[in-house]
Amino acid sequence: MAATPVWSVDPRTGKPREEVAVEATAQEVDEAVRAAHAVRGSLADRSVRAAFLRAAADLLDEAGPHVIEAADAETALGPARVTGELARTTAQFRAFADVIDEGSFLDIRIDHADANATPPIPDLRRFKIPLGVVAVYAASNFPLAFSVPGGDTASALAAGCPVVVKAHPDHPATSELCASVLRRAAESVGLPADVISVVHGFEAGVELVKHPLVSAAGFTGSVRGGRALFDAAASRPVPIPFHGELGSLNPVVITEAAAAERAEEIGTGLAGSMTLGVGQFCVKPGFVLAPAGSAGDALVKSLTAAVSSTAAGVLLDHRMRDNFIAGVRERAELPGVEAPVTPGAGGEHTVSPGFLTVAASELASDGAHDLLLEECFGPVTVVARYESAAEVTAVLSRLPGNLTATLQVSAAEAAGEGDATELLTELTPLAGRVLVNGWPTGVAVAPAQHHGGPYPATTSTSTSVGGTAIERWLRPVAYQTTPEALLPPELREANPLSLPRRIDGRPE
Repeated sequence: MAATPVWSVDPRTGKPREEVAVEATAQEVDEAVRAAHAVRGSLADRSVRAAFLRAAADLLDEAGPHVIEAADAETALGPARVTGELARTTAQFRAFADVIDEGSFLDIRIDHADANATPPIPDLRRFKIPLGVVAVYAASNFPLAFSVPGGDTASALAAGCPVVVKAHPDHPATSELCASVLRRAAESVGLPADVISVVHGFEAGVELVKHPLVSAAGFTGSVRGGRALFDAAASRPVPIPFHGELGSLNPVVITEAAAAERAEEIGTGLAGSMTLGVGQFCVKPGFVLAPAGSAGDALVKSLTAAVSSTAAGVLLDHRMRDNFIAGVRERAELPGVEAPVTPGAGGEHTVSPGFLTVAASELASDGAHDLLLEECFGPVTVVARYESAAEVTAVLSRLPGNLTATLQVSAAEAAGEGDATELLTELTPLAGRVLVNGWPTGVAVAPAQHHGGPYPATTSTSTSVGGTAIERWLRPVAYQTTPEALLPPELREANPLSLPRRIDGRPE
């Protein structure tokens, strides 16, 4: 049977650029996973892992011009955007190297024996160990930061887990280039190259999540694709953790006082956030609750002006373009829906941004407008005009889980006046990150960051951004009454590795 070629395609023209790989067969997936499993012990040394991640960052920076050129050619995101994403990507690697060096991710806890406790406590020593081979499913909209060298890969390697990446078909050349850089980085510090590898093809992705030597998976993509893989991971003879980021509406609530105080600022900010990257950010604000009346009218006027002045753009591939055009058309045809700026086809290969408006009362209960409460990938948002706080509460009660939720308030409300606290309380159960007087696009790589949320935003309670993302690829193990000479160095009484620990409940 002939191998199926994998082509790099220019989304600006829809034309193939080059053949860069072939789709992996089941046997080739098996070989990649077994090779990764065989070298997992090589990642046991934390200092070597940290050196590997820093070498990966350095080599990616060194290869920057080639990486940026390839990623832009395959995604049409533009050199400036891809340059910034490369900087974010290398920063993630260096940040996880620092996490390794600091050591608290091991969560070391030691309870000394206490015969007088009720019940008696034996000597217990607990820390976290890597799960094993991790399957990573690359995202389409971030060819670097959520792809082959992305946060899932960096955090899994930091945890001590070899990685097999299923490349995204929208940027196969970029994926191959980045994989070669990471494999060189591994070898430069004395690790086998097979601690990181890449496979291509839909069937390869299915085989990967089913492989008995794969211990966990990370995914960023659509609800449909992610849910299918999540179900496959759960239905294995030995189920595995599946950390999927699937879809998010990212609601925004704008109070009447906020609209009255700074309608132009909010309208301009919303337009910039919803059209950033041609609306292809996972935290794009796709649904807005704005007041009816004159304050809301001024906000819609500002949003109309800002979106109207935003140029058409190219989506990541023509399938996404077709889905966007069909999706906005279907939504715009619903009764009572208006389009102050009509989104849709901007040209043969581009899409134009826009937004839709509807009375919030149409969404307050189950009905014909439920489609407006589903994510539409691309530069569009839905503005639901509310008449009362009760309508806001009713609509929020019907929203699915999200990565973010945003509240825009006035200066007085920010100081504690009015109902802003109640609104924040209503938004908190809906998302993993709640913003006040900001916009969700732009996810900082920081220790306190949380990029996740209730389903369908993610399939777990974990984050895929920030230092705590490493926790997804670890499991705790406790040693009881184990002789000192047999203990792992991390758990020995003298703390020979000088790691942070909790001793008898107290931080050391």
